[in-house]
Amino acid sequence: MNKGEKELASDFSRRIISARESKGWDQVQLAKRMAETINVIKSAETGKPPTDAVTRKFEMILGVSLMIESTNEHETMVGRSGQSRGMTIGDYLKDLR
Repeated sequence: MNKGEKELASDFSRRIISARESKGWDQVQLAKRMAETINVIKSAETGKPPTDAVTRKFEMILGVSLMIESTNEHETMVGRSGQSRGMTIGDYLKDLR
């Protein structure tokens, strides 16, 4: 991801539920206000990531932020477990030199 890119917050479903409840709406009322089906609301509230367009609707109608700055937490490191990874072709070629 590029610097400054946004991603869906990991707790997006909790944010949606809290914002909806703070307005005193049930899922049906929210669905009507968003012009979406009740299934879209239920899916998002149970943790299924909504489409970008639906995410923007949630943010606009509920006045909540669901997109956050990317944290790049998804990077992985190789060889941190303390176990040998064995010899690779690169290691072999390096040893030939």
